[in-house]
Amino acid sequence: MDEDTRYQAVSSRDARFDGVFFFAVATTGIYCRPSCPAVTPKRRNVSFFPTAAAAQGHGFRACRRCRPDAVPGSAEWNVRADVVGRAVRMIGDGVVDREGVPGLAGRLGYSARQVQRQLTAELGAGPVALARAQRAHTARLLLQTTALPVTEIAFASGFASVRQFNETIRAVYARTPTELRAESGTGTGAGPRTALAAGVPLRLAHRGPYATGEVFDLLAAEALPGVEEVVGAPGARTYRRTLRLPYGTGIVSVDERAPGRAGRWLEARIHPTELRDLTTAVQRLRRLLDLDADPYAVAERLGADPRLAAEVAARPGVRSPGAAEPEEFALRTLVGPGEAARLVEAYGTPLETPCGTLTHVFPEPAALTGHPVAGPLATALADGTVRLDPGADRDASAAALAAVPSVGPEAVAVIRTRALADPDVPSPGLPDHPEWRPWRSYATRYLRG
Repeated sequence: MDEDTRYQAVSSRDARFDGVFFFAVATTGIYCRPSCPAVTPKRRNVSFFPTAAAAQGHGFRACRRCRPDAVPGSAEWNVRADVVGRAVRMIGDGVVDREGVPGLAGRLGYSARQVQRQLTAELGAGPVALARAQRAHTARLLLQTTALPVTEIAFASGFASVRQFNETIRAVYARTPTELRAESGTGTGAGPRTALAAGVPLRLAHRGPYATGEVFDLLAAEALPGVEEVVGAPGARTYRRTLRLPYGTGIVSVDERAPGRAGRWLEARIHPTELRDLTTAVQRLRRLLDLDADPYAVAERLGADPRLAAEVAARPGVRSPGAAEPEEFALRTLVGPGEAARLVEAYGTPLETPCGTLTHVFPEPAALTGHPVAGPLATALADGTVRLDPGADRDASAAALAAVPSVGPEAVAVIRTRALADPDVPSPGLPDHPEWRPWRSYATRYLRG
């Protein structure tokens, strides 16, 4: 997409490109999403950036009207299997905050200098800047949706110091943390335990139409007792599940949006035992729900094929759900729902405080290495022979999966589609159609309903 096309998208306030690129206005010093409702600036005053971090790095602050930091992520990074795509997914999962740039580079198999150079060349920002933009967004959410003290928010967002936190918030939003909070009317003074008990309410943005009913039907059919539940009637259901997170555990919930209801987001609430896990929990929920997909690109490619055209037209916004806990999903795929429920009871980690029917976190792979069916895969996951994290090389992971006893081609395809969130997996048992690339996982959803 050239700059003239981008400017046309801005002029028409085209929400299809929210998160795909950002534009900044030299005369105001702000950057926006393409669908920003403000008056379209003159072309000579506009510059374009591939990421919010790049715009921030050039000294632009976030628009107060369109909240460009709250857009869905670019679907390009889910499609791409190269080092840049893998790095973006890992940064989203909080790897830089937890392990620094050397940790990110080590997981990718590159030097820190190589990672910095490649990200800067394509995204206009290096890993530190990308992580900083994400921290700022997390901080804004906590400031405007919780009553946590500012100091708690600073460290929960991943900042190393309160001073760094204050400087970043001023640079990105042109306001102090206190001023940001005052805009939302959120009170102050709640302790961490009180805030954690209440959870963090979120609006999870998505791009274009979203087939909420189909996604919730799948979640309800797969729900694992003790770990997941779906409650309520169709059109008003809530999905809830437990998570094992880097610093603790958590419970996430998301509400189904009734057909025809306005708004391009899903209402969610995150209950982490450690607020430092908030960003990771949000990203896992987004991957599960496939919220960063580009339904317009999917429909354009698949709808052009007469074999799929009618289904694509009749079912707008079909998603290819991922997995909130990739290793859990892989093990459940092998043992089936009945045995998975038994494993939860026998080996799962009990929650300190059960929440309704949610009582456990699914067992870690190391606890299942002796299982007669899941054991070989559990061992490979525990020792790192098979990687299913967001930064894993999908081809390498699929090859490693195929080498594990009892993991057949169909299981490899399902795990690659869901646990690795690969949008382009041909379905075993169905004819392959390369012309559907890079959206063959979505074609399977259309073909199988």
